[in-house]
Amino acid sequence: MRVDGPSPLTAFLGDQIVYRNLEPMAPDLPRFAESAASLGLPADRLPRKTEREYALVVAHIIRGAAQRQGRRPPSHLLTVGDTRLNDGTAFRNLQVVTGWDGAAIICSEKASAPAALEEAERGLYLANHWRLLEEFDRLLPAKGLVPGEDTVAVIDLDKTAIGARGRNDHVIDEARLHGVRATAAGLLGTQYDEACFLAAYHHLNQPAFHRFTADNQDYLVYICLMIGAKVRSLDEVVAGIDDASHETFAPFIGWVQEHRRLVAGTPLGDVHDEVYDRFRRGDPTPFKAFRRQEYRATIGRMGCLAGTPSAPDALSREIVITREVAELVERWRSRGAMIIGISDKPDEAALPDAEAEAEGLPPLHRAPTHRVGDSLP
Repeated sequence: MRVDGPSPLTAFLGDQIVYRNLEPMAPDLPRFAESAASLGLPADRLPRKTEREYALVVAHIIRGAAQRQGRRPPSHLLTVGDTRLNDGTAFRNLQVVTGWDGAAIICSEKASAPAALEEAERGLYLANHWRLLEEFDRLLPAKGLVPGEDTVAVIDLDKTAIGARGRNDHVIDEARLHGVRATAAGLLGTQYDEACFLAAYHHLNQPAFHRFTADNQDYLVYICLMIGAKVRSLDEVVAGIDDASHETFAPFIGWVQEHRRLVAGTPLGDVHDEVYDRFRRGDPTPFKAFRRQEYRATIGRMGCLAGTPSAPDALSREIVITREVAELVERWRSRGAMIIGISDKPDEAALPDAEAEAEGLPPLHRAPTHRVGDSLP
């Protein structure tokens, strides 16, 4: 594998990047409030990546980008991602709301397995090696999908453009976990029992509990803080899931609100008030303090190695750009395709707040880091 850089995501994606809040980083593209008004959507609720409304907003942004660049709206769609559920569903929804023909590749590296690229369903390909992006690109013309002026390429960021799934994604997870631990230690103080807290976090951070946590890290960290503060025990939480007294997050946080006296007068009480208020207003990222810690931990792992590290060292210690994705995007751009990067990462975990900005910390997409992977032929 080659290693070079460091360079930022914007070096190949440009500034047409959208995080969870659906506010494009390019200042002249439609803001979410404008998109919502144009589409007849509620301005006070952010749709999630697998929802039809999310696809409507992204399509509106893409059409705005085309207009900004003086080009016709696209008629073909290409997608590169790492999860069939999130990225695959977002691709299908975009096709449904726009009528665009297209193809998507979903990749998760399995280094010990023979390389395999399969069309799991019409236009949706699954790959187990990132180098198979080259094969995916080669088969597009036979599908009538030659990347050009009529094409938009939608590129996932987390665990695709950076932190490639199956190869480098564990460093992203480690950064998030560092943010989790820093948040818990700061809020629980002398009550913080790391072994107890992490046992709850790892136990509940499993697909079996996704109905309860909604696979939302804000909810999960909040729940584990309440366990760490002895408001509820892990056994009580699991029992409540089993007996359906709180099989989703809403009744759990509602129970804490009813028993707010248990955290009154503590930093955790203030956090509960903020999370509860934001949750009731439909904010999918209600735990801002945690996400700000995650941002700092993530930025701290980008471009953190001096000089040109070895590929194994970079992949094990740094969040790096996936060379195969970057080179494919550069190839498509050179053929005339429009590029947009999308991510379900909360804006608070990707952009500096005022304090971090004063310290000179950059947005995630402008943080230089090494580019690692196999060059495409």
